[in-house]
Amino acid sequence: MSVRNFTPPILVLLLAASSAFAMSSEPRDTPPPPSQPGAPGMSGPGVTPGNPRQEAEQSYALAYEEVAKARKDIEDGKVKNAEKKFRRALERCEKAVAYDERYHEAWNLLGYTARKTGDYDKAFKAYDRCLSIKPDYAPAREYLGEAWLDKGDAKKARDQMVWLERLGATEELKTLKARYDAWTAAHPDSAAAPAAAPARPDSAASSTGSAGH
Repeated sequence: MSVRNFTPPILVLLLAASSAFAMSSEPRDTPPPPSQPGAPGMSGPGVTPGNPRQEAEQSYALAYEEVAKARKDIEDGKVKNAEKKFRRALERCEKAVAYDERYHEAWNLLGYTARKTGDYDKAFKAYDRCLSIKPDYAPAREYLGEAWLDKGDAKKARDQMVWLERLGATEELKTLKARYDAWTAAHPDSAAAPAAAPARPDSAASSTGSAGH
């Protein structure tokens, strides 16, 4: 095998996981942010021991794989199997953010998997953390809006729609609006007045509106 044609194992893992997840109806995450120092190391395929960013990315990629498998189980009617895989994905995400606490994509996926396992307190905290790092991260804003709909708070879901519109995140806005429209059609008495737009899309202070979670 030539050096030029060699693909590092961690890159293969990341690409495979991303491809599997992209086939779902959920929006795909963007590439991870730059490396951050300060976490303990562990060994694994394609990972340099003591390199926290590589270890975080590996855990994140494995979490993606588990999510893709869980969604396939749901399609096949294997709900119990899916729950186990979502729990494993959640554990992988928790490892990823332990290695790199600034890994906003991993915080977002942690929120998603926490929702899927029914832990909304953990989910809201994860979205808060993700958006405190990157307030304009559209996938987290969409997922946060969906989480608020799950909890019956249309106003806070609409807050995230306003953010997505201001950010120009058309795909995420379309997905969340479809969920919002379906929810309000089923709960016509719960619709509230439209929320005011945030002053600036890059303001961390307006990240989630989920204080106390």
